[in-house]
Amino acid sequence: MRRGSCIILLAILVLVPASMCIGGGDSEPNTIKVICAGSLVAPFEAIEQGFEQKYPGIDVLIEAHGSIQVIRQVTELGQTADVLAVADFSLIPMLMYGEDEQASWYIKFATNHLGIAYTEGSAYSDEINVGNWPSIISREDVLLGFSDPRFDASGYRTLMILQLAEAAYGDEDLLESVLGDSFSSKIKVEFEEDAIVIKVPEILESISDHIVLRGSSIQLLSLLEAGAIDYAFEYENVSRYYGLLFLELPSSIDLSSDVFAVEDKAVAVDIGFKRFASVTPYFIAQKTFYGVTIPNSSKNKDGAELFVDFLLSEEGKAILEGTYLNAMDQPITDNYDGLPTSLREYVGEG
Repeated sequence: MRRGSCIILLAILVLVPASMCIGGGDSEPNTIKVICAGSLVAPFEAIEQGFEQKYPGIDVLIEAHGSIQVIRQVTELGQTADVLAVADFSLIPMLMYGEDEQASWYIKFATNHLGIAYTEGSAYSDEINVGNWPSIISREDVLLGFSDPRFDASGYRTLMILQLAEAAYGDEDLLESVLGDSFSSKIKVEFEEDAIVIKVPEILESISDHIVLRGSSIQLLSLLEAGAIDYAFEYENVSRYYGLLFLELPSSIDLSSDVFAVEDKAVAVDIGFKRFASVTPYFIAQKTFYGVTIPNSSKNKDGAELFVDFLLSEEGKAILEGTYLNAMDQPITDNYDGLPTSLREYVGEG
């Protein structure tokens, strides 16, 4: 079966309730429950196969969500997990550190970048290019898939890209042109002294035919293949793995470089509303790094360490690269002394 034909099945898997997902139950000593970002489904399924061949007595159970939801499964919804892996490492300290500490370290282990995924059947697929994509995806007869920024790193990163593109393409109305009046509550942009801040409202529902909103970017894949949408902002590894056409954006806006700013102002997304009682998620545009941690509540810490060890090993890196994810030569942690001893050989501190 070709990879593309698996997209609909994959999206259905991600959409089912947590109690029905792979890995829905609490971990036992011979199982490792991994909750990961949707863009890590294919890489981690490949890691699972390699890991279980090496450790045939251990069963890896994988569950996928948008990256914010990955963290919330443990911090707010009471699930138990042994490994958490997200598309934005900053979510781990933001939502898990602090007084009620639920994790004490993260490891940045891979990089990625966003672009525009589409198919040969997408409207204007024979026209779109790196110079005209803003006008193409703004057209009223184009259906654009959009990941919900309240739940998924891909969603708030998409907003950053659209804001950064305003300066790169010399169009100060670009974000407005793409989004239009597609949502029930308007996404607003405020120009502060040192930052351009995109404000995401508490209620965000698509009310137009132009934008289709989903909780995770991975859920847009089946819509692309079925022709229900024309374009979606997706990570490169996801687009390549599932055989989609992928338009690479300039490195100045695709979140693959180290610095992103507009006239010395940072570009940020503010998701400050009641769902997050203890923190105000405020994301500044920066290079895309994936992060992994072992929650303090893990019921199988030994198994979790083995899994992360395999992920960071040369064998694990080769598997990630085989699914088009960019494994870091030197993974980085924020708390070297707090790491399990078995993992310290792989990482640097920074």
